[in-house]
Amino acid sequence: MTAAAPRQRLTSHRRGLGGERLAALLLMVKGYRIVSRRYAALGGEIDLVAKRGRTIAFVEVKARRDLDDARVAITPDKRRRLARAARHWLSHNPWAVGMTLRFDAVFVAPRRLPRHLANVASLATD
Repeated sequence: MTAAAPRQRLTSHRRGLGGERLAALLLMVKGYRIVSRRYAALGGEIDLVAKRGRTIAFVEVKARRDLDDARVAITPDKRRRLARAARHWLSHNPWAVGMTLRFDAVFVAPRRLPRHLANVASLATD
C-alpha cells in the first residue's frame, strides 16, 4: 500500500458522506422523511432509508466524478447485499412491512444536480 492510499480512501469517504447529505436534502425537498442513515447489517449497508406516505425507499447513494460513472456503480452483487440489509431492516421495523417497498438511487457528481431514480432494483434480489 502506498502512502497516498489512506489519503485517497479518506477523500473518497468524505465525498461519499457529502453525497449522502446532499441526497438526503434532495429527498426531503421531495417530501421524504429520512428514517435511517447508513444502516449496516449482514454484509450490506443501506445509505438512506426514506419514507413518503406509504412508501419506504431503501436508497443507495453513489457519488462519482460524473453521473454515468455513478449509475454503473450499482452492481448485481451490490444489489444482493442491499436486499439482505433491507430484509434485516424490515425484520427490526415491523411497522413498515405493509408499505410499498422499493430500492431507489441518488447519483451525485460535482457541479451537477443530484439525480433521484426510483425503483432501480428488486427487494427479492437474493
